[in-house]
Amino acid sequence: MTGNDDFRDHLSNVDSSGRRVWMYPLKPQGLYTKYRKYVSVFLLAFLILTPFIKINGRPLLMFNILEGKFIIFGSIFWPQDFIVFGIAMMIGILFIALFTMVYGRVFCGWVCPQTIFMEMVFRRIEYWIEGSHTKQKLLNKRPWDRDKLYKKTLKHTIFLLISFGIANIFLSYIIGVDALWEIITDPVSQHLGGFVAILIFTLAFYGVFAFVREIVCTNICPYGRLQGVLLDSDSVVVAYDHQRGEPRGKFKKGQEREIGDCIDCGQCVQVCPTGIDIRHGTQLECVNCTACIDACDNIMDKVGLPRGLIRYDSENAISRNEKWHFTTRTKVYSFILVALIFVEGGLLLNRSNVSATVTRVAGQLYQVRDDDSVSNLYNIKLVNKTFDDIDNIILEPLNLDGDIEVVGNKKLNLPAEGITEGTFFLIVGNESVKPGKNKLEFKIVSGGEVLTKVSTSFFSPN
Repeated sequence: MTGNDDFRDHLSNVDSSGRRVWMYPLKPQGLYTKYRKYVSVFLLAFLILTPFIKINGRPLLMFNILEGKFIIFGSIFWPQDFIVFGIAMMIGILFIALFTMVYGRVFCGWVCPQTIFMEMVFRRIEYWIEGSHTKQKLLNKRPWDRDKLYKKTLKHTIFLLISFGIANIFLSYIIGVDALWEIITDPVSQHLGGFVAILIFTLAFYGVFAFVREIVCTNICPYGRLQGVLLDSDSVVVAYDHQRGEPRGKFKKGQEREIGDCIDCGQCVQVCPTGIDIRHGTQLECVNCTACIDACDNIMDKVGLPRGLIRYDSENAISRNEKWHFTTRTKVYSFILVALIFVEGGLLLNRSNVSATVTRVAGQLYQVRDDDSVSNLYNIKLVNKTFDDIDNIILEPLNLDGDIEVVGNKKLNLPAEGITEGTFFLIVGNESVKPGKNKLEFKIVSGGEVLTKVSTSFFSPN
């Protein structure tokens, strides 16, 4: 880490005049890059294959925001499951805070779809067609000729095709592969909205991976901005060991070393996809992709010095020359996270398959009948969270003795993944209720099984 902080006054991909500096990173090679490839292949396979995996005829994962229907590991969730979603969101937020506080932006470098597609798919195609980072730079600088036109056309055509594929994959997570297949095979006029959605997704992905690139990580992504608040000196990040590396200086292999181990080769800067110098310390643009670790380790091998000049570590551990350890704050966050996970698990295990809402009809207080009884009029809404039909649903009042009279003698049947609404009277004898407002609870029954319970109120004359 140097004492010069001028690098913090500007972004690495913007020059002094405010114009963008195009990144030409050196192709990384090394142990971490190999492991990242394995992780990327697994995650890409999971992303591509998951929409085709079904449980009982339903997708493994689907997030239909338009209909408010979510299927997670074969179980369907509706907006009525707001408590489950609320706890899940709390767990997610806390997990992001905890994970970033402890491990920095490991997610960005290893798991983030933006990084995986950019570095492991689109950038690899670019290396294949246009050559190394130096050849790419020379190609972009030279005038347009047949070779340049061919390479650029081929590259951007493949980019568009891959972007089209990604768009279809992401859309399949929203509407399902069956609906997506109908959009693809039917005439465009029958699914104009779906066709437009695919086109927009395609152009968006193509624009991001062909042109926007690292700007997503450095300027657009909110998680990248959030890390500046969450990281501290005990967070594990891709870090340069300034204690060991400084002062820098070049030397030959076998020569006695009287200065730091950093030979100032600049390889760590050349491989960085966001163009930063990791030797300056933790920076907003660093996505923890480990390219600089591999580059530095390769150089250390060549000059006969130990690996790990750039490694995963915390600033405090490097400064104190000690191993990283869990802090008290990390332990507290971990305990809270585990507790919330247990709460979420309990909610999922006790989640009812049917959601019911019973409300009194607006504008109607009560109705006095001739047989010394009083009735209240209710609306009922039932949501089926399963993939099976539920027929002959019966409402039974628990704490009031009364009769149910469904308007229109309509039977309450609940289709799979469907919603049923109805209106009914609850008729109670005057001697069974107290004047004014009474608490009321119903149980919803089908085939002798209690599906769920719901509370409301019953009014009678004063």
